[in-house]
Amino acid sequence: MLDPHRVTEDVVLFTEIDTACGRVFARATLNSPPTLNALSLDMIELLEPKFAQWAKDPRVIGVVLDAVGDKAFCAGGDLQMLYASMRETPEGEVPRRAAEFFEREYRLDYLIHTYPKPILCWGHGIVMGGGIGLFAGASHRVATPRTRLAMPEITVGLYPDVGGSWFLRRAPGKSGLFLALTGALLNAADARFVGLADFVLAHEDKDRVLASIAGGHWSDAAADNRNQLSRSLDRLALREGLPEAQVRKHYDLLDATIGNDSLLDIAGRLQALTTHEDAWIAAAATNFVKGSPTSAALSFALWRRVLHLSMADVLRLEYHVSVTCARIGDFAEGIRALIIDKDRNPRWRPARLADVSDAYIQSFMQAPHPLADLV
Repeated sequence: MLDPHRVTEDVVLFTEIDTACGRVFARATLNSPPTLNALSLDMIELLEPKFAQWAKDPRVIGVVLDAVGDKAFCAGGDLQMLYASMRETPEGEVPRRAAEFFEREYRLDYLIHTYPKPILCWGHGIVMGGGIGLFAGASHRVATPRTRLAMPEITVGLYPDVGGSWFLRRAPGKSGLFLALTGALLNAADARFVGLADFVLAHEDKDRVLASIAGGHWSDAAADNRNQLSRSLDRLALREGLPEAQVRKHYDLLDATIGNDSLLDIAGRLQALTTHEDAWIAAAATNFVKGSPTSAALSFALWRRVLHLSMADVLRLEYHVSVTCARIGDFAEGIRALIIDKDRNPRWRPARLADVSDAYIQSFMQAPHPLADLV
């Protein structure tokens, strides 16, 4: 439970937008600019009950989810806390706080994906990892010209969780597996192309959007309100002047690189792209080469497994995998190298993709889980 001596409610700001018809849009604003609004357990413990309450409140006809600051909507999960949880736990045992974090985070993500009312999520600036978990499930996902999205978990010994196994599997062609294996950075046009954003608006138009919500006459029918919100956003959507979508530009190359064969074959093709003339392709391939071999194998195994699974089943499976990553995988070492010691020289175990056995990967999918009630 939330410890009142450890945190105050201003890590998330809760307000209401009064509308012309007397109903309200509830608003939740992430408020931790020094951490780029990294998603903490404290935030989750505040957001989840509010979203559940708003879903049942007849006064609330929609939700706005945004963040304080000009740099990031949410740069990912609370890696500092997760690292501390792993380090304070005896080797081989389940880190209690990490397991609690994954359970509560995935419950919140699932609630957003299945929410009965429209959710407008304003994804300005950096949107990564756990931030994409919040963003991807909203009914109305707004990117801006300065939005930068990624699932860069391969660089820290994890894999694209928070439902990433589900929504990357549904990206065009094989682009989702390329993104999972490389953590490639996406711009706003990319986000629309791969199905992670619905609208691209100028960040400067945010106040106009909120004013339009306040001036609107909304109904009791969620479907009508979703349509009305879509029309309001579409009127301000940017049609020209956006940076080129890199995934669309390189679509054929990405599909050919992933191909239809083994991960070792894919790895050879990605290795060859590290010297590609296009900087985006070369950076993505380099991320793969430097990333955790176990993370790559987990991403590949999940890609092959989840095609016909529901979101609830995927989150249950991801809980298995994430807890095991915190218990026996490369996750702690990846965080150490990136944000604790900052030497950027992780010592992965196993160090070579060829040494990651199928049996080892299957062991990540066998941990007990508390998400059996998701339907």
